[in-house]
Order: sequence, then C-alpha cells, then structure tokens
Amino acid sequence: MEQHNATVRQIASKVRHFHDTNTPFRIYHGSTLSTRDSARERDKIIDISTLSHVLRFDEEKKRVWVEPNVPMDALVTTTKAHGLLPQIVMELPNITVGGGFAGTSGESSSFRYGLFDRTIKSVEIVLGDGDVIKASGDDPETKDLFFACAGSCGTLGVITLLEMELIDAKDYVELTYIPVSSSQESIDVLKEAEQDPTVDYMDGILYSLDSGVITIGRLTDTPISGKKPQTFDKRTDPWFYLHAEDVLKRTKNDKIAYKESIPTASYLFRYDRGVFWSGLRAFTYFMTPFNRITRYLLDPYMYTRTMIHALHRSGLSSQGFIQDLAIPYTNAEEFIRYTDERTGLWPLWLCPVKAATAPNERSFSKGKIIGEDMLLDIGIWGMGPQDRRQFIKLNRDFEAKVAELKGLKCLYAHAYYTEDEFWRIYDEERYLSLRRKYHAESLPSIYDKVKVDLQGVAGGEYVRKSETWGEWARRGFWGTWPFAGVYGVASATKGLLFPSDFLLKR
Repeated sequence: MEQHNATVRQIASKVRHFHDTNTPFRIYHGSTLSTRDSARERDKIIDISTLSHVLRFDEEKKRVWVEPNVPMDALVTTTKAHGLLPQIVMELPNITVGGGFAGTSGESSSFRYGLFDRTIKSVEIVLGDGDVIKASGDDPETKDLFFACAGSCGTLGVITLLEMELIDAKDYVELTYIPVSSSQESIDVLKEAEQDPTVDYMDGILYSLDSGVITIGRLTDTPISGKKPQTFDKRTDPWFYLHAEDVLKRTKNDKIAYKESIPTASYLFRYDRGVFWSGLRAFTYFMTPFNRITRYLLDPYMYTRTMIHALHRSGLSSQGFIQDLAIPYTNAEEFIRYTDERTGLWPLWLCPVKAATAPNERSFSKGKIIGEDMLLDIGIWGMGPQDRRQFIKLNRDFEAKVAELKGLKCLYAHAYYTEDEFWRIYDEERYLSLRRKYHAESLPSIYDKVKVDLQGVAGGEYVRKSETWGEWARRGFWGTWPFAGVYGVASATKGLLFPSDFLLKR
C-alpha cells in the first residue's frame, strides 16, 4: 500500500494545483474501450495509468481492493489464484475495474447482480480540491457521491481504489445452447432461466429475426465426461459467435440441448477474438475473404486491444454504429424489429440486466426513467451511413426510439442528444449539486464528455466551418478508402511490436 499511497498523494497534489489555478483537466487512464475520440492534452491531465495493481484480499469476506486500471483478464487471473472470481466480469479483457464502475458495464451474470458498479462496495476518490476520501453506499455522509460516481464517466472526482465483492471460483463453465426462432422466444427462455438458482450466466445471440441461440452457463469443477472442453482463446479456436451459430445449425432439431465445458477464463473472455463480431466488419472494409484460413493468418489483429487501437488511430470510430441499448422486456421485441428495419445489422447481442434498486441507490447511468423491470441490453455493432448528417440522424432516431420504449443507452459510445434532451433522461439537479459540493467543476461535465457536433440535424442553424486548402486536402485523403484503415492497421502493428500510446496528443 505504500506505493499506492505515494501515488495518490502525487495525484492529489496535482488536482489541488489545478483547482487553485482554475485549470480545467481530464483524467488519463492509459487505455480505453470507449468509441469516443480522446480530447486530452498532456499538460492538462491527471495521469492514473500506473494505478494498475490488485492490492489485497479478504478471503473470508470475499473482498478484494483493486486500483482502477486493473484490466479484467489480470483481475480474473489474480482472483482465481485465491479461489475467487468477480461477481461480474466484462467480456472484453481490456475493460478496467475503474472503467466498469465509472462507465456502464454488464455481462452475462448481470441478470443476477445488475450493472458492474453494483459489485463495488466502496471507492477511494480524490475530490476536485485535492482532498482524498472514502465513499461508500453504506456511509450516509458519502453515499450520494458513491452512487453518482457510478456511471458518470469520471466527472465527479478521480477514483484511485475500489473495494469489490467476489464469489467462489470454479474451473469450468458448463454451457447449454438453446436454439430460438424469434426474439420473443429468446425473451421467454431468458425469463425462465432467471428463475433457476443454479444458473450463473446467460446471454444470447440473434442472427436474424427467426434464428438465434440463448446460452446458459453454470460454474462447475467437473467437465462433461467423455467430451473435450472447448476453448476460444487460441489461434486455432473458433470465434465464439461462429461456434454458437455452428452449434445452432447442427442441433436445432435435437430434442436435448447441446452442452459443453469451457475453462472459466476462456468462457469469460469468449468474445475477445473478433470483438464479438466486429472483426467481420474489418474483413468487409478491406474486402478480404472471411474464412477459417484468413482468420487464422490475421489472428494477432483480431483481439480487442489491437482492434480498439486500430479503430481509434484510423478515425473510423466516428463512423461506427456501436451502441448498447437497454430496453424493458415488454418492449424488446418491438425494438429488435425496429433495429432490423432501420439498419439490417445482424447479429444482435442479448444480455439481461437486473434493473434499478431503491431511488437513493441508483447509479447516475440509470437515469430518471428506468423502473424496476428487468432490462434486455441489445448490442448493435456495425458501420453507419457515410454521410455525416445521415449518420447523426440515424443515431438520434435510435435515441428517440429508446426513450419512447422507456429504455436507456450506455454512455461509453457517442451520444447525439441535445443538452435539453440529455437532462430529460438524467438527474441534472442532483448531478450539478454534487459537482459543486465536491469541487468537481474543473473536470468536464458528463454531457461535455459524451456530446458530439450535431451539425444542425437537431434544429438550429448549421454553419459549415471554413477549411484551408491543406485541411480540405487532408480530409479528402483520409476520407478515401482505404487510407484511414491502412493507417489504423499500421499503428496497431507498431503497437503489437512496441509499447505505444494512441490516446494522448503529442
């Protein structure tokens, strides 16, 4: 803890300096899974990238104290060595503990525990004036700050330590594949599985309106007898979504559901290779055949860390329709049909999420309109229209549809709300009062972090910015296929060979 405390003192000193000089600043983590562009400047950041250690365990209480930049794969490796696992493990290994808490994160155990922030018991936080405090949902003095920090994207202070709840680990997940022929059948299967206390994990993939699979996982120390465990982390392994589709095709007429054993870590990060199915979009962009041989040859580029690097450096993240949208079960089928009509993007990811708790224990990300019903997170990942204003309109139409259906979007991605629309969803009065109370005005507000230039699509006059000849030429060059993509891959290749920083401006 000595090194941790020394680092926190340095962070607090720099925050105090920014506060005393009224200098706006941002937090730099050293990594990201957000699709938003980085707006950080080196002389106006609080660098917490070295806070990346698991500090201590309480095995009796099943607790662990973790610095915010510990990624999921390192966390699982360390906790499993103590016979424990996080209650929720985000499916992409480079998502960090701090990112999961300050962002909006969930996974296939969220039907039981809710969002990732519900597994955090307390946080150490550097306030905007440099003071260091502990905030907890059990402390009447700080519970307002604790719950508001959850999902507010690091805009209320600098989190430096998190206390997390754990569960007993086991060596395998026994996964059952249940074929479904409609979105409503998917929901019915998920609802039934939620009532089974032996179920530890559940999610689903819809490949079309009439074809999909729900996967139900149970932790176990005993693999299925006579069947080799399936893995998803080696070059020769299948991508999970393709494997699940193959199982669906082979067994959809069988009377008994197909089951297999998967080593626990391989299950938890089953979507890493191919980043769900986003890797398919890369093959499409480069007009490359998509088959077992090309996936094998290009495997080093198909992991989350490398793909997010390439996406940011190419600039193509601004064209990605990458959204997680949580819809109440009662409205989910309507939303899935709407998604098909407007985008034609398949597959879709389905993940049940336990909804809001008591009003005074709601994380910021739950907003004001979410009730107590189970939510279905619907993951939509693909490329949107190339015309920027059409792209903005499509995203705004989806945001309006989500609001109409009493749902909520995750703020890791771009948001296309006007400021008035944004604060109809989230509790502005409570949020701004906490920013004042805890001296957080030097940090960007959450709306400032997630907003984009709407280019007049939401009304009002749109004034096109004038360009120099040089700016026009650069825009034309990078807008010509495939220069941006090639540059992103080249930068990612460099990142594979040498440690590199693709987030901070030089």
